[in-house]
Amino acid sequence: MKILTAEFLTSATQPSQFPAGDVPEIAFAGRSNVGKSSLLNAVLGRKGLARVSQTPGRTRLLNFFRVTTTRGPQGQTEFRFVDLPGYGYAKVSKAVHEQWGPMIEGYIQGRRSLRGIVVLTDIRRGEEEERQLIQWATALGTGVLVVATKVDKLSRGNRLEALRKLEAFFGMPVLGCSATTGESKDALWTAILALLASPRANKRVTTSMSPSSDSLVPQASRFSHLPDEDGTS
Repeated sequence: MKILTAEFLTSATQPSQFPAGDVPEIAFAGRSNVGKSSLLNAVLGRKGLARVSQTPGRTRLLNFFRVTTTRGPQGQTEFRFVDLPGYGYAKVSKAVHEQWGPMIEGYIQGRRSLRGIVVLTDIRRGEEEERQLIQWATALGTGVLVVATKVDKLSRGNRLEALRKLEAFFGMPVLGCSATTGESKDALWTAILALLASPRANKRVTTSMSPSSDSLVPQASRFSHLPDEDGTS
């Protein structure tokens, strides 16, 4: 497979601003310090396409990117990547945080062209917010791929143990990737193409993923943070 084009389309906060047309979409979600923009740039092979900031939480809109690729005998195909606002550690006002939840939930629950969500997690720690998002999206009938970023921060032996803990925590397979080294880039593309080929079930779920409301997942404590190689968390 060869990437023919990868370009920014538009930013949006509400459905009326979303791109028109029934083009399949893959959304990328993760905490604001997980390296989401860096991974998007690495996967698409385009430096600076998704904005990378030293300040977590700068992505406050839904950002749509148009991607076209070759896929062997099937010829050219078009789809979109959607960069969702980062949640978690962002240093933004309470009012901004309160806007993000409904905006993300509205997109995931109402967007018919959404084929799957790539949920990013730091390989060194799994968060309850991430587990809530995974179970809520799954209940909606949306395909979910869990990707652990920053695997280059751990030795190979430690990363295998970390991936096992993440898989036990999330209850599903976790793919380890690195935007820095490009590790598992091909495996990530294979998984994304599989999501694009899978129809969405479009189930109706009234429960919100927001921690401030009733959740599909009980508020359980997260597992202990895995240490960095220098022993810090």
